[in-house]
Amino acid sequence: MSTSEPLVQSVLLGEAVEHAPVAILVADDEMRYVAANATACQLFGYSREELLQLRVPDIAQYPEAEGEFEAMIATGELIGRTTVRGKDGTVRSLRHRSAETKIAGLTYYVAVLWPDS
Repeated sequence: MSTSEPLVQSVLLGEAVEHAPVAILVADDEMRYVAANATACQLFGYSREELLQLRVPDIAQYPEAEGEFEAMIATGELIGRTTVRGKDGTVRSLRHRSAETKIAGLTYYVAVLWPDS
């Protein structure tokens, strides 16, 4: 079996994303999280089920968060730093790159986050 086969590529990519050394979150246009990888769950201290009950402002707890999300929707991409709060109240500064994507014809927003240092 060749690794160029679409099914094999999908499985490999799925496993790579799930266990990536960066947090990966997917949100819908109402800022609800619809997917999160294992690193995101660990970083924020939530189980996947708990994290998928939250919205972007529940984690990115600063006044500009909703406006930045709207700017990302308008431009299709946002790169910079963000401040996030974990389940235990720990505040972290993270770098991020967020962008619009289409999945099964629907629009979602993928964010990749990693520590400053």
